[in-house]
Amino acid sequence: MSFKTKVAEATKGVDFKTNRYQLVLDTSAGTITLDLLPEKAPGHCLNMIGLARSGFYDNKIFHRVIKGFMIQGGCPQGTGTGGPGYQIDAEFNDLPHEPGVLSMARSANPNSAGSQFFICLESHTHLDGQYTAFGKTADDASLAVVQEIGKVPTSPGDRPKQDVVIKTVQVAEFAL
Repeated sequence: MSFKTKVAEATKGVDFKTNRYQLVLDTSAGTITLDLLPEKAPGHCLNMIGLARSGFYDNKIFHRVIKGFMIQGGCPQGTGTGGPGYQIDAEFNDLPHEPGVLSMARSANPNSAGSQFFICLESHTHLDGQYTAFGKTADDASLAVVQEIGKVPTSPGDRPKQDVVIKTVQVAEFAL
């Protein structure tokens, strides 16, 4: 079964009108809780929920860390070259790329996002309207974990010298 099919199955019953959703990343550096913002990018939120519920992100690494910029994960190969086997269209919006904002990585093609995501370490307005922002850290503790990951020593190519592992990603659902 393709991940696109698994994502479709895993997102049955997701209702942004009656529920709010969070992603809870259990990482080797601590827990990162992210509030999803479907009013900004519903397709990206749905995609990430489906990938998380399907176990796609489990035991993956943050393969790219650039101090003062962002931490990036979601590549099945751990190289920054992979994805889930499909792409989703951009949903550009007015959410600024500031510390703790969750956004989708892509190639030069704006409609090439799939599974790779990044979380901003600082404000980067040059990304606004160019990348789909669709969530943010839920609390100061989560932002602190993101910032700690942003300080790990890296090798050439911005890969952490020691793997920072995303052990699991759980989806939390709350009635509005």
